Amino acid sequence: MTSLHSFLFGVYPYICLTVFLLGSLLRFDRDQYTWKSDSSQMLRTGLLRWGSNLFHVGILFLFFGHLVGLLAPHAFYAHFLEASVKQRVAIYSGGFFGVICFIGLSMLIYRRIFDDRIRYTSHKTDLAILIILWVQLVVGLITLPFSWAHSDGSVMLILADWAQRILTLRAVDAEVLSGLPWPYLLHIVFGMTIFLLFPFSRLVHIWSGFASVFYLIRPYQVVRTRRLNLGTTTRKSSAPSQGVQDVHSASARSGKETQQGGRS
Repeated sequence: MTSLHSFLFGVYPYICLTVFLLGSLLRFDRDQYTWKSDSSQMLRTGLLRWGSNLFHVGILFLFFGHLVGLLAPHAFYAHFLEASVKQRVAIYSGGFFGVICFIGLSMLIYRRIFDDRIRYTSHKTDLAILIILWVQLVVGLITLPFSWAHSDGSVMLILADWAQRILTLRAVDAEVLSGLPWPYLLHIVFGMTIFLLFPFSRLVHIWSGFASVFYLIRPYQVVRTRRLNLGTTTRKSSAPSQGVQDVHSASARSGKETQQGGRS
């Protein structure tokens, strides 16, 4: 085992986790106006409708699938779900939604590169993070044949124990990953790098998506409408016309009096 391997899978995970949490907190505290995804929907809809929907459906399933698959302790499901069955379910579902996500993400990258209006208004980090996600997705799809070769679930248990140790801030033995095929190792490194870049890219809007769940339990807003008093408005609007009529009546009376005085 080389020193680079020890660093990537023994030290680098904690660096990425620290930057991910503290960086997100600092950006929310200091640069809230940059906490957005910079949507380009107003510039051109086109491929965005299909690409965005396919990408988000696929990436959300893959995220929660990895979250549950890696962080759920084996003791929680061992009595009703074997590791081999869980492995096959992960292969089938991950492959299906991985292809959906790949199609949607490819459409979004094509749109951002070859549409002049969108390319000129995009930040460099927007395209960079999409390309990193695309490479990570491709590597993840490459791991499927290797996962099928280890359909007994042994590799999944090794990866789950490694990830759970990182989350619980326990010591990690990077040597347990040294015998894994290269797609697994590359997929893990790209995944950790995405967490490292998370606070400095448009991905921070994912926090807002998760926080929107709290709208379900927030108290109702009390909205009071300011109704117009139509009766008062009518009287006010008729007041000037009544005054004009009084002026005309007074003028007519004074004209009659002048005529009568002249006759006398």
